[in-house]
Amino acid sequence: MADRNGVPLRPDRRAFLVTAGAGAALLASATAHGQTAPPATGTPGPAGLPDPTETIDLWPKGAPGLPATPPVETVTERSTDRDLTDRAVLGITRPRMVVFRPHRPNGAAVLITPGGGYRHIVVDKEGYELGRWLSARGFTVFVLFYRLPGEGWAAGPNVPLADAQRAMRLIRHRARDYGIDPQRVAAMGFSAGGHLCADLLTRFDARVYDPVDAADRHSARPDAAAPIYPVVTMTAPHAHAGSRNLLIGAHADATLEAAHSPERNVPANAPPVFLLHAEDDNVVPVENALLLRAALRAKGIPVETHLFAHGGHGGHGFGLRKTLGKPVAAWPDLFLAWATGILV
Repeated sequence: MADRNGVPLRPDRRAFLVTAGAGAALLASATAHGQTAPPATGTPGPAGLPDPTETIDLWPKGAPGLPATPPVETVTERSTDRDLTDRAVLGITRPRMVVFRPHRPNGAAVLITPGGGYRHIVVDKEGYELGRWLSARGFTVFVLFYRLPGEGWAAGPNVPLADAQRAMRLIRHRARDYGIDPQRVAAMGFSAGGHLCADLLTRFDARVYDPVDAADRHSARPDAAAPIYPVVTMTAPHAHAGSRNLLIGAHADATLEAAHSPERNVPANAPPVFLLHAEDDNVVPVENALLLRAALRAKGIPVETHLFAHGGHGGHGFGLRKTLGKPVAAWPDLFLAWATGILV
C-alpha cells in the first residue's frame, strides 16, 4: 500500500521488533564466514572496548574496476594514548561494512560513512565510537569502509557513491536477517564521509555501477540522512581543497564540479535531513552546510539544522570525543530526538 503521494506505507513496526530478536539470535550464533576482517593494526584496543568482528563484504566477486596496480590496505594508529585509539585506513580493495548489533533492536538501521578527506577513512572517532553509541540506543549500525577515489579505480569520483549505494541495497536485502525494517534505514556521514552521505541522499538513483545480484533490485535511497560537518560543494571559495582534489582533481571543470556538488543535485524525493556544523570550523567552512540546507529547502525537503558557535579543536572533526564540556556535546541527543520521530 502507498499513501496519496505514492510513498509505500510502513508495515507494523511491532512485527519488526518481534522478528528482530529472532534474527539477531540466529546471526549471533554464527561468525561472518568468508568475509573480510575489519581494518586493524594488530594492536588490541582499549580495555572493555573490543573491536567488532562481524563484517559484510559489498561485492561478492570483488569490487569492480580494480586498478592495474591495486592499493594496499594500510591502517595507521595516530593516537599516542593507549586508551584512546585513533586509527585511519587507506588502500581499501575489499570495501565492507562492520556491523554493530544492539541488545534491544528498535528495527531501524544507520549506515555510517566516516570522514578522512577522501585521503583515508577514520576508523574510531567517526566510525566505531558512533557505532557503539547508536547501537546502545537500539539501532543496528553498519560502518562503511569505502574505496577512495584517488586510488585509481575505474569509476573515479563515483567510486565512493557506488559503495554507499551498494551498502544501502545490501542492508535492505538482508533486513529480515537483522530484524530491520527496510523502510527505516538512515545514512550518517562525517566531513568527507558527510559529502558521501550528501551524495547518496541526492544521487541515490544515479547508475554508477552495473547490478551484480538480487540485492541491486532494492532502492539505495536512505529514509533519512545526517551529514555531520560535511564537505558539500566542489566549487570555490567554499570547497574543501583536499577533498575536491582527491575526488575530482585539482583542474576539474565546472561540469565535473557541479556533478559532484550535492547542493546542485537535490531531487524532489530526497529524504529528510539532519544537518550539523560548527561556525568556527577552520577546515570545512560552515557555508557547505548552509548551501545544502538552502538547496533542500528550495525543493521542499524537511531539513533540521543545528549550528554551534564552537566545535572545539578548530571546530571540525569533533565526533563524540571532542565535545565534552561544550554546547556542541548536545548534538547526538538532538540527532536521536530527530531520528526517533522519523525512524523509530
